[in-house]
Amino acid sequence: MPIADKLILQRQRHLKWRALDWLELALMILCGVLCFGFSLSVTADVVTRTIGHPWLWLQEVTSTLFIYAIFIGTAAATRRNDHLYLTAISEAMHGTPRVIVEVIIRIIVLGVAFCLIWYGYQNYLRGFGSFRLPSGTPIASLYAIIPLSGVLIGLFTIEQLVNGLRNGFDHPTPPDEDAAPVVTEAQARAQP
Repeated sequence: MPIADKLILQRQRHLKWRALDWLELALMILCGVLCFGFSLSVTADVVTRTIGHPWLWLQEVTSTLFIYAIFIGTAAATRRNDHLYLTAISEAMHGTPRVIVEVIIRIIVLGVAFCLIWYGYQNYLRGFGSFRLPSGTPIASLYAIIPLSGVLIGLFTIEQLVNGLRNGFDHPTPPDEDAAPVVTEAQARAQP
């Protein structure tokens, strides 16, 4: 099984366009790389401080990797319906009430995406007036990911809204291939 099949979540496939699967794959791989880099930089920072020769630039790298992982992960989780999504409320409903709740939830998420784009871009522009030490790079390098994350969250939310209104939000979840088969009480009694 190719890695793409493992990383692209098939749950709620009716809410996704196949044309954006490559973007989900890229975001998932990027999240993994960022988290690995973050862990590696924290370890290197601890080791260099312990031996008495700290590399001060590692703190900048660590914070950058952490912030980018958070915002890229938020966008990926939005596509996968794992984040910013109130599933307990909507999945308990069916028919028109569910459609209304699903649309309201996604409109709220679109509002969050708009705020990330608008205020993230304003912070990005203001970030050119402040600099990180010891490298002297503008702090805008940290803020650049915020509006980009907002654009991706907005794109994935619109994708889900369009497909949900077109195909319906309420689809049964396919059984997990790796899970053990469910045996009913009648089947258990019938077995020797």
